[in-house]
Amino acid sequence: MRLTALAAALSIAAPGAAFAGPASNAVKFFYMPEVKFEADAKYRDRFTEPVTKLFDLNDQAQKNKPDEVPCIDFAPGLDAQDFDEKTVAKTLKLSEAVDGDRAEVTATFNLFPEGDESKREMVWSLKKIDGQWKIADITSKTNGWTLSALECLAGQTPE
Repeated sequence: MRLTALAAALSIAAPGAAFAGPASNAVKFFYMPEVKFEADAKYRDRFTEPVTKLFDLNDQAQKNKPDEVPCIDFAPGLDAQDFDEKTVAKTLKLSEAVDGDRAEVTATFNLFPEGDESKREMVWSLKKIDGQWKIADITSKTNGWTLSALECLAGQTPE
């Protein structure tokens, strides 16, 4: 009985827990213990369409023109190229909203210790596939773009 009361009290006292569950854990992976580049081929199994199509075009662009900047020249999960790893880890807060096999995880954090322009709010859209949360898209609420809507013409072959 005491344990139940304690659990209930804790759930009321801490409703905005930073890491709220399995969908959030799929996103947390890209921020901690270090920031990872989402478009890296070794993380491709963590994504699903439509983002994987953009990543494939980015791979082609890098292969076809290795001396040029590829389509994705920033960290999509950060909406930035430059950041302070410790500040991101220290300020990261995740919240999730799950609706069946779909979820949205909102990540808020700062890129640097100072400056309002370093604040970020990113929304990660996820789908549950074969029991695993996969990332379908990333949206920057801060700067108003969605990863799947970005064009990658450099990776496409002319018709």
